[in-house]
Amino acid sequence: MDEHRDRFGGVEPICRTLTGHDCKIAPSTYYAYKKRLETPSARSVRDEKLKVRIQEVYTSNYRVYGARKVWRELNRQGHAVARCTVERLMRELGITGAVRGKKVITTLPGGQVERAPDRLERDFVAKAPNRCWVADFTHVKTWAGVVYVAFVVDTFSRRIVGWSAATVKATVFVLDAVEMAIWQRDRDQHPVQPGELIHHSDAGSQ
Repeated sequence: MDEHRDRFGGVEPICRTLTGHDCKIAPSTYYAYKKRLETPSARSVRDEKLKVRIQEVYTSNYRVYGARKVWRELNRQGHAVARCTVERLMRELGITGAVRGKKVITTLPGGQVERAPDRLERDFVAKAPNRCWVADFTHVKTWAGVVYVAFVVDTFSRRIVGWSAATVKATVFVLDAVEMAIWQRDRDQHPVQPGELIHHSDAGSQ
């Protein structure tokens, strides 16, 4: 309109012409828009300042923070702002946090055989070596993919006496850690004696 208002004799004739083409634009709408450009609202001014802060927090944290973490960091810095405001401004800036990969499930409940009784009952204190071993396994994400790591811990010394790593979470991978623990204790001249050791793990089928 600014470009053609002199040619058509003002804003009102242009609005009348546009209204005739299935588009209703009142002159007051144009003047209100011009006023907002000249004197931006307090919210617009605040939003522009917050956008700068949000971009700083996002960039300084390796561009991985999502709206929740950006919101918390802003409030820690003394900028009182609602989380929904941070979400809206991040959308306007076109920035998003890093999305976590698919969750890796390690423990698969085994229903094929009867579960062994819990002989420890949460008492993990051992009076001597080779009295209580606890075993579990977890996963580690690498550039090449997920690697599973099984381990056996002697609760007397908190020492990892056996471990194993594999790219699949099969039973043999868990048994390798137990066999390594038995071999390691033999080599240390602390062999496992029959009837003395309790091996404790979760209810995973592996």
